[in-house]
Amino acid sequence: MAANNRRMSGKKGAQVGSGGQRRKGLEGKGPTPPAEMRKGHKKNRVAGAKARQTARRSAPRGRGGKSPSELVVGRNPVYEALRDGVPASTLYVQQFIDNDERVREALQLAAERGGINLMEAPRPELDRMTNGLNHQGLVLQVPPYEYAHPQDLADAALDAGEDPLIVALDGVTDPRNLGAVVRSVSAFGGHGVVVPERRAAGMTAGAWKTSAGAAARTPVARATNLTRALEAYKKAGIVVVGLAADGEVEIGELQALGGPVVIVVGSEGKGLSRLVGETCDHRVRIPMPGGAESLNAGVAAGIVLYEAARRRS
Repeated sequence: MAANNRRMSGKKGAQVGSGGQRRKGLEGKGPTPPAEMRKGHKKNRVAGAKARQTARRSAPRGRGGKSPSELVVGRNPVYEALRDGVPASTLYVQQFIDNDERVREALQLAAERGGINLMEAPRPELDRMTNGLNHQGLVLQVPPYEYAHPQDLADAALDAGEDPLIVALDGVTDPRNLGAVVRSVSAFGGHGVVVPERRAAGMTAGAWKTSAGAAARTPVARATNLTRALEAYKKAGIVVVGLAADGEVEIGELQALGGPVVIVVGSEGKGLSRLVGETCDHRVRIPMPGGAESLNAGVAAGIVLYEAARRRS
């Protein structure tokens, strides 16, 4: 009778076996993720807040001596920017990212360069920072570029006991052309590049990459008004030479290239603007026996810089 009472009491007795149903519950689930990667943890919330603050700081804050911060997004673009020496302040890595070869290479490059903060951020924060671009879990922040003043370029040349050799760009909007010009100026012993503040290419990550490292040693100045900057150069005794397809003289005939000179290069399609063309002391052309109508800014600047360097040697 006592046995029957126990069976009817509603209490479950010990089972002989679970049939393996509990085996999965006993298996290990891998190492515990860091606190920054655990949703709901205080450190996870702090990491998200830091990412939001940095995104707000990277937004443009108006014009001045610096360009706004820039974000390079995507695994290949980030890797290439780090490989090519583009300045960087922070590398954002998505939490729980698939650790493929490109991610490992980017992290290794960032660690080897030093001075780059590594920050883990949830995917929603990276989506917000990049305005929904396909960042693939990697976002690189490029710090603002410190532009020089146009007069700084001439002063640096005079301080070194040299005649200024400067290139000014009028209406060039492709950052790759700017990077190519910076590279040519560095190669031929020039003292810098001047760009207008508006409607012109700036020193973006693309310009840095095209310069192949020359941007680190060749200053770029930004002029509020390019025409006034050129007039100031003229008052300082520097000859302003504009490149134009219908120029009055060929570059090989212009003796002024052997002295202090500013070479003005216009856009490939429109050339020099009217006011800038009228400000130039000389308008020169590059002879092209092959019949091409125009050259891009990087190639044109390189040809004239070579001629100027040849005359100075």
